[in-house]
Amino acid sequence: MADLNTTAALWWAVVASGLYHGINPGMGWPLAVSAALMERARGSLWKALLALAGGHLLAMTAILFPFSALASLVTWQREIRIGAACLVIGLGLYLLVNRRHPRFLARVPPSRLVLWSFLAATAHGAGLMLVPIYLGICDLAQEGAGHAAAATLMRGTLATATIVALVHTLAMTAAGGALAFGVYRWLGLKFLSRSWFNLDLLWALSLVLVGTLALWHAL
Repeated sequence: MADLNTTAALWWAVVASGLYHGINPGMGWPLAVSAALMERARGSLWKALLALAGGHLLAMTAILFPFSALASLVTWQREIRIGAACLVIGLGLYLLVNRRHPRFLARVPPSRLVLWSFLAATAHGAGLMLVPIYLGICDLAQEGAGHAAAATLMRGTLATATIVALVHTLAMTAAGGALAFGVYRWLGLKFLSRSWFNLDLLWALSLVLVGTLALWHAL
């Protein structure tokens, strides 16, 4: 029962991180609002959100798939989790010191939202935030699998990485989409220009917190 509860908590963490990423304007929902207002078409909002979701999903899989190969190395599980936790903490500390947004994102044209979303999620460490959660899910799954063959473990961890990325991206799109639609429908462009907010400090602290918890659990 304890393992089941732990697994459920980790999957809820995947959903919660997706909602958190969706709320963060740095993941792009204001761009969807701008596109819809500029083109005066609600359909443009959904198209932009779909493009942002596609780029975010690509960024998640680009980070998680390499770790899915490492996660199948059962004998190195502890070392892998410690290394991943330190990587997340390090990125969080870097973002605390360097608050400037990556300049290269401004050079990506608005018509390439998939590319922009992929680069934004990668630069902000959105995928790395998922890694400790994902490794925890894999660790529990491998405990139940016993001494399974390496190929079986590899397929299992890859499938888990895909599901984690999909669930996370769906939650992100739902949260960002709800905010984008609300701003587009009732608040308008003035809200984006006058009431802009960001979660840069909270984002960096979240990375440090997630990495610290993962490190504590691994040790």
